[in-house]
Amino acid sequence: MTIEIVSLNVGKPQTFAYKGTDVATGIFKNPAPEGPVRLTALNFDGDGQADLVHHGGPDKAVCVYPYEHYSYWERELGRKLEFGAFGENLTVLGMTESRVCIGDIYASGDVRLQVTQPRQPCHKLAKKYDVPDLALRVQQTGYTGFYFRVLTPGLFDRTLGLTLERRHPAGLTVEFANTIKHHDKSNLEGVRALLAVEELSANWRASFQKRLDGDEPSSEERLNGTKP
Repeated sequence: MTIEIVSLNVGKPQTFAYKGTDVATGIFKNPAPEGPVRLTALNFDGDGQADLVHHGGPDKAVCVYPYEHYSYWERELGRKLEFGAFGENLTVLGMTESRVCIGDIYASGDVRLQVTQPRQPCHKLAKKYDVPDLALRVQQTGYTGFYFRVLTPGLFDRTLGLTLERRHPAGLTVEFANTIKHHDKSNLEGVRALLAVEELSANWRASFQKRLDGDEPSSEERLNGTKP
């Protein structure tokens, strides 16, 4: 089955004013010009992140968001959403969080990509839409999207779509990872199962290890950007 890429979106970091404060962010994405776009181990040509501590890097090179969620958020926010609305690079059809597993490998032409972690919404998404609790709402719904690392870079042709090359044998979905991370926090067996997946991103691995050690930051601290 070929996954349809509805839109490929890129955008360089920019600064906007929010309630008297300048906010630097790479969350504003727009559809890229037609034709193949070069994809490196870190990002698409024309793309970038403002906060390289919490965003970007090899484990979060490509942000993916399911198009299936757009209608829900359009109703919730009372507005029409353009592609790239959640700061994603790839808006896709047929890759919801319940259908994608940590460590899965997808191919598009010669490019190969691997699922590393769910996307964690941050306060800049809330500021973009001036909805203070939006990041929390995204987290609570589980409509987060996810990240790819780039295994094989190259020219990315969105018209080819994505095909599943290898399902990870552990079969732990992005939905499951979100549940363990945000809702079933006392499920240490689930934490250990995720830590056993070597392909899990370094960031989520460190966070889950902190949970086992009793030193994980609160959801409020992370959503407000005061702790990673």
